[in-house]
Amino acid sequence: MRPRIAFIGAGAVGGYLGGHLARLGHDVTLIDAWPAHVEAIRAQGLRLTGIEDSQNVTVPVPALHLSDVQRLSKERPIDIAFVSVKSYDTVWATQLIAPHLAPGGCVASLQNCINEPAIASVVGWGRTLGVIAGTYSGELHAPGEIRRTVPLGGTGRVVYAVGEPHGRVTARVEMIRDMIAAIDSVQATTNLWGERWSKLCVNVMRNGVSAATGLSGNECDRDERIRRFSIRLGAEAVRIGQALGYALEPVQKIAPEVLAAAGAGDAAAMERAEGAILATLAAGQRSALQRPSMGQDMLKGRQTEIDQINGFVVAEGAKAGLAAPANAAITAVVKRVERGEIAARPENVTGINA
Repeated sequence: MRPRIAFIGAGAVGGYLGGHLARLGHDVTLIDAWPAHVEAIRAQGLRLTGIEDSQNVTVPVPALHLSDVQRLSKERPIDIAFVSVKSYDTVWATQLIAPHLAPGGCVASLQNCINEPAIASVVGWGRTLGVIAGTYSGELHAPGEIRRTVPLGGTGRVVYAVGEPHGRVTARVEMIRDMIAAIDSVQATTNLWGERWSKLCVNVMRNGVSAATGLSGNECDRDERIRRFSIRLGAEAVRIGQALGYALEPVQKIAPEVLAAAGAGDAAAMERAEGAILATLAAGQRSALQRPSMGQDMLKGRQTEIDQINGFVVAEGAKAGLAAPANAAITAVVKRVERGEIAARPENVTGINA
């Protein structure tokens, strides 16, 4: 019997993966807190679009409001639950699905930030694993419509990673990997925590900057002052991650050591780091519509994940005895924009002297 799969959070990340798994014939149920989104999926299916023609599909898939989840108690239990909500909603989302898990069921964090500990606090470490959407970017731009804004991966760009907290490649990791492999490039990782921190470094460099400036990803990369500030943000996160013992992967195709050196004022390292960012920009690997998730949240008036991304780096740095002044500064600025004290504009970042 096919495993029963639920996605708690059917937005740009969860809805995209869940929709394509449903397209491939998997038993998928989407659960989301936005009523209009659920009703649109029920009425017309989930519309998925992307840069490649193969990404343009409409998929019929069951969708539940949060208030409908209780009905799962009368149905076949959930074997794999993907939690794909904002980090600050992780605990309640896990609590929502936990009573409906099969005896051998598991919960996977399909989110930004490091949320496996929050999931494990509800279901235990033995039922917790992680799925990292490392180089995926998309947007829930209308009810029932998700737009992917980067190309599909391949041998040169692995988009997803699946791993266990203990680092062994288990049968369930292989099963999830094989499901995702029919959609996009994926690997089973023995380095979940290093992969998580490396993706956090990417988010640190891009999300708060977009939220504070109001600019798209490509617009941020084109501005030299913003680009160099983002490198400082990433360098702080790399140094702190290494001090905490994480084995880091390349960050936006930049070796961690190069990124750290660039942030410390090494001119040659800065040239290499900027070169990698500009090469991605020149290759058109992001749609002009691509906007980091925190930038999307700011436009939509939603609570951001600034405390779980840049603010988290500051807090973890304190544990390691390392300051993160650039990350502290961007955290403060984003909170001011979020509260409506200042407007999102490039000067919010170019004026930071931390």
